[in-house]
Amino acid sequence: MKILGINGSPRGERSATLRLIAAVLEGAKEEGAEIDLVNIIDLDIKFRNACSACFQEGRCVEDDDFPGLYEKIKGADGLVLGSPVYIDQITGQMKLLIDRMADGIQCQVLSGKYGCSVSTSGDHAEQEVVKYLNHFLQMLGATPIGGLGVATGKDPDALIRSEEDARKLGKTLAEAIRTRRQYPEIAAFHERFQKKFEAVITGEKPEWPGDYKHWVDQVWVW
Repeated sequence: MKILGINGSPRGERSATLRLIAAVLEGAKEEGAEIDLVNIIDLDIKFRNACSACFQEGRCVEDDDFPGLYEKIKGADGLVLGSPVYIDQITGQMKLLIDRMADGIQCQVLSGKYGCSVSTSGDHAEQEVVKYLNHFLQMLGATPIGGLGVATGKDPDALIRSEEDARKLGKTLAEAIRTRRQYPEIAAFHERFQKKFEAVITGEKPEWPGDYKHWVDQVWVW
């Protein structure tokens, strides 16, 4: 069981968000998971330029660190996404990663996998960021099992107290992966979402032949 944590804070190793991600990973490790962590700020990930090569050819043509990270993401059984709040939303670093994974939505590249999200803020919007990150995981085909948002501005000790909740979240994530836990509402979403893209992928002249090949390889269409 492999679980990958991805930290979207530009402060990297000095970030409060990383403390939550690390606690989630520690909880998962206690349940037998093999854990790994990536700070996006340490990588060279360029902005998306709408070249559509990933849709057309099933590969990324950019010469940067994204393809390697993408393979690591796809090789994990579970993901822990984390971002602090920057002007009511995720950081630019996390958004760069999300935008580069656009083809993963059509390909449902995280189908069968699980995840969760964490966020820190000064005093607001941390819950909205958790919700957004979990929705992104769900759009990729993963099953988000929960999340944790912490506002530290008004209570400096809130982060310390929340680390135990983060460990419990990690244990829940590992258990969900191990038992293949079912969440009926999320499963229903995945079914609707897959049908939506099936109509696009199986058109008379598929707009995205690279994605079409992925669907054939997964035996979702034939």
